[in-house]
Amino acid sequence: MADPFAPIRGFFARPNDDRVKIIGMAILVALFSAAAVSVTAVTLKPYQEANRAAERQARLDRMLDTLPAMRELMLESGVDTLETRLVNLDDGSFATGTDSADFDLDAALQDPDASVALAPEADLAGIKRRARQSPVYLLAKEGELMLVVLPVYGAGYQSTIRAALALEADLNTVAALAIVEQGDTPGFGARIEEPEFLAQWPGKMIADGDGVLRIELVRGGASTPYEVDGISGATRTSDGITNLLRFWLGEDGFGPFLARLEEEGL
Repeated sequence: MADPFAPIRGFFARPNDDRVKIIGMAILVALFSAAAVSVTAVTLKPYQEANRAAERQARLDRMLDTLPAMRELMLESGVDTLETRLVNLDDGSFATGTDSADFDLDAALQDPDASVALAPEADLAGIKRRARQSPVYLLAKEGELMLVVLPVYGAGYQSTIRAALALEADLNTVAALAIVEQGDTPGFGARIEEPEFLAQWPGKMIADGDGVLRIELVRGGASTPYEVDGISGATRTSDGITNLLRFWLGEDGFGPFLARLEEEGL
């Protein structure tokens, strides 16, 4: 009876300087390494996602810490975090029958039924697809809205910039901006995380009296209630933030939700 392992033993019996053995061992090592990396990535993915979620929550909490009045209000209301609600972006309504904790943005973007392709002229944020739903974070007292936080994201210079934009109860005044995730150039675009940059946002207005979105980063010094000083030497990062804010505050983003919230309340 033929030995099925004879070819394998024959391969390993070859001299170490044999070309066939050298190439074969290189292929085996590469395959083993690839398998090990794949298994490790799959095994660690839930932990990595949990760590990213914890970091996003920590950054959101740090943003709230820059708003002492809001922290005090939360303590008075007996809550230690914002309420998370899921919103249907197409019409601005609150989603029903769906737990916001189950929402997975990445999965939604891969599902043609749960997301929509954006026409190039509408895709200011450079994201190509937009999920049909999104979580929002609300702070209310006795049924009265005090703060709404919108998760926004879009293309920067070298990375996707993810941020949390907090609006006051009038839904037109910025309470704070927190950069949740970014990977732009250190020393230039990455400076959008610096306290000096973020300190400019509270009190800025997103739209004028006619409802036209005006919020933007500018070069040369902000001179209107709608302008924020951009990062010197990081024009594309600054433009990216302007574009992603205008997209998410517009009709293809949270615009219908904000309009409905202003008209109908919570």
